[in-house]
Amino acid sequence: METTHDSFPDSALPVEPPLAKVAASASGMPTRASLPAKGSCWYCEKPLDSVRRFCGKPCADSFDEEAEFTR
Repeated sequence: METTHDSFPDSALPVEPPLAKVAASASGMPTRASLPAKGSCWYCEKPLDSVRRFCGKPCADSFDEEAEFTR
């Protein structure tokens, strides 16, 4: 029987990649980082600068949630 210490990885990083990233890359859906900046929020269309894609975390999370259900 192995010790508890031997059954866990040494680092605090997860052993497997996060499920959301795996699902997005496996399905061919674009991730947030691959979206081009368009001058407005991808979710609510609020005007933004030419670098940002979302006006805040709530819109980015809502975009991800909606993308998950429209696959």
